[in-house]
Amino acid sequence: MTTIAILATLDTKASEVEHLAHAVTGLGAVPFLVDIGVIADSAVVADVTSADIAGRGGTPLTVLRENPSREVASDVMVAGATSAIIELQEAGKIDAIIGLGGTQGTDNCCRVMQELPYGFPKIMVSTMASGDTSSYVGIKDITMMFSVSDILGVNPLLRQILSNAAGAAVGMTSTARGAETQRDRPVVGITNLGVLTTGTMRAMKRLDELGYESIVFHAVGSGGRAFEQLMRDGMIDAVFDYALGDLSDALLGGLRAADENRLTVAAELGLPQVVVPGGVDHIGVMLDEPNIVPARYKDRIHTFHNPSILVPRTSGEELTEVARVIGERLAGVGDDAVFMIPLGGVSSYSVDGGALVDRESDAVFWEALRESLPGDLRVIEVEAGAEEPAFVDLAVDELVALIERARSEEA
Repeated sequence: MTTIAILATLDTKASEVEHLAHAVTGLGAVPFLVDIGVIADSAVVADVTSADIAGRGGTPLTVLRENPSREVASDVMVAGATSAIIELQEAGKIDAIIGLGGTQGTDNCCRVMQELPYGFPKIMVSTMASGDTSSYVGIKDITMMFSVSDILGVNPLLRQILSNAAGAAVGMTSTARGAETQRDRPVVGITNLGVLTTGTMRAMKRLDELGYESIVFHAVGSGGRAFEQLMRDGMIDAVFDYALGDLSDALLGGLRAADENRLTVAAELGLPQVVVPGGVDHIGVMLDEPNIVPARYKDRIHTFHNPSILVPRTSGEELTEVARVIGERLAGVGDDAVFMIPLGGVSSYSVDGGALVDRESDAVFWEALRESLPGDLRVIEVEAGAEEPAFVDLAVDELVALIERARSEEA
C-alpha cells in the first residue's frame, strides 16, 4: 500500500499530526510518523521515535534534554531524520513525505527533504510558505503549502489545509508511479536565459529530431546548481551549456549568481559538452524602486528586463575577468568539449539592433577568451549571434558528434 511519511515535532504538533494521519488513512494510504521533537514525549506513538532519531544523529535524546538548545538539537535531529528517511525511501518503504512546521520546523524538515531524490513527492506545510522560500526549497522539488494559520491547534481552516496536503501527497504517489523517469533516449541538459530562448527552442527541436531529449535549466543561480546536480545524479548524458549569465553575475554582484562549482561538473564527469558564453553581456540587478536606475549604473548602456530588474551592459574590463574565470573552470577539459563564440552577440541584447550593443566591449571579451581558454579546448568562432539558426545548428551538430564519439569509444 502507499505509505506517506509524516515528519514533525510530535511534542508540539500531536493533534495536527493525528488529523493529517487520519486524512491519509481516509484516502487509502498508510501514515508513517517520524518524530523530530526534543523537549517532551508525545502521547502519539511514532513509527520512528525522537529517541531513535536522536540516536541516529549521534547524541542520545536524554543528553539533548539536559540542556536544550535549538542550535545543537536541530543538527542532531536533522542528521538522524535524514538517515532514517533516506533508508526508508531507498528500501521502498515510503512513497512520499509531508512535513509540518513553523520557522524552525520548516528549516529542519526541508533540510531532510533536500537530501531526497528528484521526483520523490515532498510537501512542506509551513507558516513560512508565503514568503521567500528559496532557502527551504534549495534546488529540490519541494512543494511548499502555506498553512495560513499557525500550526498550533486544529481548527476548521487547518483541518482543510492538512486534508489538502494528504490529498496532494497521495495524488503525487499515484501519478509518480505511472510517470517514473524513462530513459529510452539520451538526455541533453541545456542552460537558458530569456534572451536566448529562441535559440534554446531551436536546439531542443533539432535534438528531438536527432533522437535526444532535453532538460532546460534557467541559469539564474538555482537553475545552474540543479543542472549540475542532475549531472551528478546521472540524469544528464551530455551538456549544451548555452547560458553563462549566472557566472558573470556571480563575479559582478548580480541576482542570478552561480556558485563556485558552476562550469566544472561536466568536465569532472567527462560528459560531452558544448559551451557558449550566452548572456554574459549584462548583469541582472534587482531594483529598490521599479524603473529607477541606481546612480552606479546611470552612465552605462542599460535596459530594463522588467520594471524590477535592470540589466546594465558589462564592460570590457568586467568581461576580461569573466573570460579568466571561464578559462580557469574549463582547465583540463580536454577533447570532451567544444567552446563556441558567437561573434555577432551573446544574446538578443547585444546583437545588431539590440538594446545593449557594444562592439568595443565584445572585442575585448573575444580577445580575453582567446587568451584564457585552455590550449587543449577546441574553440569555434562563428560570425553570427547566439540565437541565429546557423550558430545553434552548428552547436547541436558539434554536441552530437561528441556524443557519438564517446559512444564509439565506450563500445
